[in-house]
Amino acid sequence: MDTKFKGVVYGVVAAISYGTNPLGALSLYKEGMNANSVLFYRFSLAAIILGGLMLIQKKSFSVSEKEISILCPLGILFGVSSLSLFSSFNYMDAGIASTILFVYPVMVAIIMAVFFKEKISLVTVLSILLALGGIVLLYKNEGGNTLSTLGVILVMVSSFTYAIYIIVVNKSSLMMSSVKLTFYVLLFCVSTIIIHSFTNEANHLHMLTTPSMWMWAIMLALVPTIISLIMMVKAVHIIGSTPTAIMGALEPLTAVIIGVTVFGELFTMRLATGILMILLAVILIIAGKSMKPKKLTVSIDNVKRVLKKYFRWKL
Repeated sequence: MDTKFKGVVYGVVAAISYGTNPLGALSLYKEGMNANSVLFYRFSLAAIILGGLMLIQKKSFSVSEKEISILCPLGILFGVSSLSLFSSFNYMDAGIASTILFVYPVMVAIIMAVFFKEKISLVTVLSILLALGGIVLLYKNEGGNTLSTLGVILVMVSSFTYAIYIIVVNKSSLMMSSVKLTFYVLLFCVSTIIIHSFTNEANHLHMLTTPSMWMWAIMLALVPTIISLIMMVKAVHIIGSTPTAIMGALEPLTAVIIGVTVFGELFTMRLATGILMILLAVILIIAGKSMKPKKLTVSIDNVKRVLKKYFRWKL
């Protein structure tokens, strides 16, 4: 399999996995858990699983002071991003929060262009616009209700810190496996959550007391944490920060699919159009990665060639 295409696949898997966050979080909220508790068990269980995997594979746990100096900020960034997002679920619908979160690819592209002189191609701009347009169609508030200001601020904080996290992973000098990197990031995430839990009584950690609570906690540890983070690290190292971030369009798309299939939400033409626009944005990214860097347009023949090569579609 082509290396760049592997990177695209990793990015897609990371986005879809991360998009399952609301499913586990809201299920635990219904059972009386707060955001701190949900994230504490999510990160702790994930760290235990990854640590066990490293022991089985006889991987070294040793890290240098320089590596710790990078891993610690990464853990804090991801911990703050997750805590902000999960807290926003208390002030707005999870689907709307996931929609606003998607501004992080735009933040990544802007930061990379301003601070790292990365060129923003026409393909990247078009993909971002298509994806954002699709998401607006998916989650447009037809009732005209005003969103919670605090909720929006929390999601924007989550989006910004996640964008910085992706860039640091891409630009750091860390030379370790994605499993080891994720393990230490999660340890610092847990530390961040524990410290935050002492800020006030409402943030105190609660115990998991029922089988369903353990099931949802384990689901959060495996799917939107271990699988998503490892796949994201692999994707960033292969195809870069901006394309990986744009793949995040599949996160709110995943929320829509869960809503339709699990909760019986209505599937309308508006939803279908939004999904189509998001998928087109992802295909453009795949096509754009196969082009020469200086080329600014995507021809129909180029898109067909990519689809034939990677998906074996007959056009």
